[in-house]
Amino acid sequence: MLSKLLGSEWMKIKRKGLWFLTLLGPLGVIGLTMVNYGVRKDYLLAQSEDDWAYYLDNVAALTPMALVLGIVILTSLLASIEAQTNAWKMWLALPVRRGSVYLSKYLIAAVLLLVSSCILAVGTAVYGMTLGLGDDIPWLSILEYSFYPWVASQALIALHLWCALTSSNQGFTVSLGIVGVIAVIIPVYLPDWVIWKWPSLVSELDNPWSSGVIGVGAGLLLFMAGMLHFSRKDVG
Repeated sequence: MLSKLLGSEWMKIKRKGLWFLTLLGPLGVIGLTMVNYGVRKDYLLAQSEDDWAYYLDNVAALTPMALVLGIVILTSLLASIEAQTNAWKMWLALPVRRGSVYLSKYLIAAVLLLVSSCILAVGTAVYGMTLGLGDDIPWLSILEYSFYPWVASQALIALHLWCALTSSNQGFTVSLGIVGVIAVIIPVYLPDWVIWKWPSLVSELDNPWSSGVIGVGAGLLLFMAGMLHFSRKDVG
């Protein structure tokens, strides 16, 4: 049943431009980095003896904002597909579990953002090589900077999907997204328990994996709470 739901979701998002948004995030990060290095490459290369590390820090500074924006937009669009056509009641009247419907939308959002992370990793490596940052390419660091934020963002995906699917006031959902975008700009000033801080991989533990573990754990709890709420709430 879940495979059929996922297939149905894939068919629906083909006409909604979600794949374009999946490409836009990572390409936007690389594009801004290209502008930054194109304008002041000599200055940036003089800031550190490790050109690759400094370059990755610049990419990492832009990644969380793009990721949070992607989460807000993707979850909102996934929730609006049925709402725009008043199809929720008809869809949920079918012999399918509400929990499976909720899970299918979560998986679609998570997979699309994972694809974005893959594109970011490739784009980061390719552009870094064109800059001539050195032959010793830090492949492991590139993967960490590209995929750790996605792992740490599982709680955000669960939270925003929960709000998008169950809130009758879309103004609240939009406001929550705005708060997230603002918060992700200033992660060093936020306490470690603020979930919008986790994709930045900044914490007192000074270990990227700690943000990932916390994000996955909290994401599981938020997903279960959201699925339970969705299963009991009248939708449509």
